[in-house]
Amino acid sequence: MKTFVADLFGKSPFGPIVEHSKKVHECVEMLWPLLEAQINEDYDKIHTLHSKMSRLEHEADMIKHDIRGFISQRYFLPVDKSDLINFLKYQENIADLAEDIAVIMTLRKTKIHPDLHDGFFNYLNQIFQVSGTLLTAAVEFKNLAETAFSGAEARSIMKYIEHLGEEEWEADKMSRKLSRNIFALEGEVEMLDILFCEKLLLRYGAIANQAENAADYLRVMIEKR
Repeated sequence: MKTFVADLFGKSPFGPIVEHSKKVHECVEMLWPLLEAQINEDYDKIHTLHSKMSRLEHEADMIKHDIRGFISQRYFLPVDKSDLINFLKYQENIADLAEDIAVIMTLRKTKIHPDLHDGFFNYLNQIFQVSGTLLTAAVEFKNLAETAFSGAEARSIMKYIEHLGEEEWEADKMSRKLSRNIFALEGEVEMLDILFCEKLLLRYGAIANQAENAADYLRVMIEKR
């Protein structure tokens, strides 16, 4: 991993930043098979997937540390160092949250009520949309940095960031609806199952929030140019 990241650097941190974005999105993508395993009550598979998630999160963490080391050694960058570091921090938070979800799923053999299955899958798909848009914006930001932050490319990224905000807002609405459906099952299912589902829901939502925070720092870096 260190050799791979080192080969990417050259005079710019933006290639490795995209690699970090991709690795973080891989962590988010792992949440789909984890949810499938949870719903299918395949608890052995959950443990296997958790190990894979842990490895992906560690790889993302190594890339982040290499980028921070590179940034700390450079006096001149086309963007503010602190803004770039904050962008990385929020991206890393996404990977951390994804791993937290995997850990939570290993703690208890919880059943998710059939009435919640579609709601969870639809909500998780919306979280994927938010994470995917952030990845696209990061790729476009790299291209923007390589073209001296010209106007047309900057406006394009701003549209992605605006769209991400709309997707996160939609995720919030879906979260509130799903939360009501979870607590409507009180008395029909175990309270610990309800609390488990609510904790899962909150972690998914936190991923969307962190993605929006990361996108805000992309906006800040562009607006400062």
